[in-house]
Amino acid sequence: MMRKSILFLLLMFAVSVTANAQKYALIDMEYILEKIPAYGLANEQLNELSQKWQNEIETVSQEAQNTYKDYQSKYASLSDEQRTKKEEEVISKEKGVSELRRKYFGPEGELTKRQQALMQPIQDDIYEAVKEIAEQKGYSVVVDRATATSIIFASPRIDISNEVLSKLGYSN
Repeated sequence: MMRKSILFLLLMFAVSVTANAQKYALIDMEYILEKIPAYGLANEQLNELSQKWQNEIETVSQEAQNTYKDYQSKYASLSDEQRTKKEEEVISKEKGVSELRRKYFGPEGELTKRQQALMQPIQDDIYEAVKEIAEQKGYSVVVDRATATSIIFASPRIDISNEVLSKLGYSN
């Protein structure tokens, strides 16, 4: 029984020493992305599209509001049939606004698709560069300090952001 306890303690000690021997590195994805010109261009394109689509939605929304105001101002003089027709027109225009919002800005909307098409290749390149550096230098874990909110302090020595940029062909 004593032998098993000692063996178990030695085994636990060996596991803890092995766990502590793992190498970690950090990257700052925000820093890396701001140094990549293609990312800035992609963001500009997305912002322009977003603004264009937002303006289109506002135009259609204004038309819907004008139709509703027109309906309200003429309500008393309209027959029941005309009221129903105007109400349907107002509802149709409001649905049009909602459909445009969903089409452009919804979870599966055009903005999301464009963002995916423009950003995914950049993110893939960064991932491949990080993976190659991690494999070459033996890092077990590479953490993004921009998204890891629980990191209070990390030594700048383990930040490999500049290495990633160099691997991608960008000097810092």
